[in-house]
Amino acid sequence: MIKVVGIRFKKAGKIYYFDPDSFEITKGDHVIVETSRGMEYGEVTIAPKEVPDKEVVSPLKKVIRIADEKDTFQHEENMRRKAKAISLCQEKVDKHHLVMKLIDVEYTFDNSKIIFYFTAEGRVDFRELVKDLAGVFKMRIELRQIGVRDEAKMVGGIGTCGKGLCCHTWLPEFEPVSIKMAKIQNLSLNPTKISGICGRLMCCLKFENEVYNELRRGLPEQGEHVRTPEGIGVVFDTNLLESKVRVRLVLDEKTQDKPEKLSDELHIYNKEEIVRISAKDKDILEDIDKDLLKEIKNLLDE
Repeated sequence: MIKVVGIRFKKAGKIYYFDPDSFEITKGDHVIVETSRGMEYGEVTIAPKEVPDKEVVSPLKKVIRIADEKDTFQHEENMRRKAKAISLCQEKVDKHHLVMKLIDVEYTFDNSKIIFYFTAEGRVDFRELVKDLAGVFKMRIELRQIGVRDEAKMVGGIGTCGKGLCCHTWLPEFEPVSIKMAKIQNLSLNPTKISGICGRLMCCLKFENEVYNELRRGLPEQGEHVRTPEGIGVVFDTNLLESKVRVRLVLDEKTQDKPEKLSDELHIYNKEEIVRISAKDKDILEDIDKDLLKEIKNLLDE
């Protein structure tokens, strides 16, 4: 087990583990740590605790110090300089006629580097742009191309639910989302209805998927035969949230000469009131019915 502290550098950003060393650190404190990008100012979101060795990426770097007033002032000053930096960068982008959209800018805490984030449809040759920016800012310049999901996370916005975007407000990392998740949740497969403002499938499909999988467990599929208190029926649709099934009862069994006849009326049953009948079970039931009819016929003949 290793003692660690969880630190976040951005709102709704990923949490990274660091060695708290001998400092008395509590949740909500601000600290200075060394990262691959240089010195960074972060917020403690997980108080010191012990975790298994396999959860830690070695080597585990130590917290350099707890941030004081001077560090906080430096961080706030860097945040204030962002607007001017992105304005200057946009001027240079226009000057070089580059097809790119500036999204955000970050200063490292020690002002050793400035990072510009942008989106573009393809690759952008920004070598001349970097030279111009280096002449203006007098520090290392990094231009990082990001995707549309990262853009939405940085900029933020309002989702179709009327609340702030999950990725911008609390979701630390993106997870793969598939169209199968929308099918499981009985959602419309219209792309405009299941996509976020980034144009990709909504992240909430992923973190709600586990609940819907649990609710679906034991419920029949559409078109499946089930046994109900009123007899055999065919599933019309299901309501996962209420665990209810709408069924059309079988009025006349299917034969070689005619198709199966179903009632026009829909009956609603709770999950506990029905029994699923697989295709194999249905064949067995039909065989039992045939044998029973044969026995009755033999008795009548006698």
